[in-house]
Amino acid sequence: MFNPDVVSPFPVRYEARFEHAEEDEAETEHGLLETLRGISEKTSADDGDALRSVHAKSHGLLRGQLRVLTGLPPALAQGLFTTPVAYPLFMRLSTIPGDLLHDSVSTPRGMAIKVVGVEGARLPGSEGQVTQDFVLINGPRFAAPNGKSFLRSLKLLATTTDKVPRLKQVLSAVARGAEKVIESVGGESATLKSLGGHPETHILGETFYSQVPMLHGPYMAKLSVVPISPGMLLLKNAHLDLHDKPNGLRDAVLDFFSSHSAEWEVRVQLCTDIDKMPIEGASAVWPEEVSAYLAVARITVPPQKAWSAARSAVVDDTYSFSPWHGLAAHRPLGAIMRLRKAAYEMSAQFRAGHNHQIIQEPRSLDDLPD
Repeated sequence: MFNPDVVSPFPVRYEARFEHAEEDEAETEHGLLETLRGISEKTSADDGDALRSVHAKSHGLLRGQLRVLTGLPPALAQGLFTTPVAYPLFMRLSTIPGDLLHDSVSTPRGMAIKVVGVEGARLPGSEGQVTQDFVLINGPRFAAPNGKSFLRSLKLLATTTDKVPRLKQVLSAVARGAEKVIESVGGESATLKSLGGHPETHILGETFYSQVPMLHGPYMAKLSVVPISPGMLLLKNAHLDLHDKPNGLRDAVLDFFSSHSAEWEVRVQLCTDIDKMPIEGASAVWPEEVSAYLAVARITVPPQKAWSAARSAVVDDTYSFSPWHGLAAHRPLGAIMRLRKAAYEMSAQFRAGHNHQIIQEPRSLDDLPD
């Protein structure tokens, strides 16, 4: 149940003027698609199968449930969160690169959630579907402020795709050392983290964020997914030894769910000050002292086999995750999300064509293996 002692701030209603096209946005989109396709072409030539252009490696493939909290105030009870009901969901844990790396090449982590059985007015391109996707990263700040910067960072990541695996491990160790120095003086480098400088920590101790805003009914919001069960809280910032463990993150997730359940809280941060909480300028972190993240739902995942080749054959090969699969009430906002829409579509189409697979949107999770 929602805590009524937490006062919900008065949210700003969405207006079209809060979004605007970037200079040369169409050209940036073209460059983005070319770069992502280049990553996919390199990895498919190396591995035989076409992989996702980013977030290729899955570390956990989890079946669970999302239950909307009761007693939500009207500003929070929007879209998926309107009615206190439970939905089945599927969760995919991943890391950013588009190639399948040794886990000692430590990069930022992703969480993709597909909620199933969601009815309502749909986003363009997702008509007839009954899913709501959330695509999240383990940090509140998007790596680039605008489309052109996003393209530059993606091109830098693309240059590492064909590097010798052992060399990547060495470079990752160097990047982690440099990142520790920066963080010791209160800083952070998204570039170093994306190139292998992320701390070697347990993925189940992470908090994940949408980073960029979306509609929340007539309002605007960001979303976070926070671990709250006792076993997961012990894993926050917990060091994970990945030496000589090429699939160490996956092994850790398998080990945890062999005997433990997990619980996350889904929280929404409403925009209450458009000057301090802009829609454009994707790298801006909305200040929590202005508007806190407030709980709207709980995700529970029971003990299970958290990854298997059979489940991967369905989820990794035939599912796609995109924030543009969902309700019109949760339309992604801003230039970065417009650019990412085309990127998600291209990546799914490339995988489908190369692997001779049909990309599907599930209507239930009954057919999943395990």
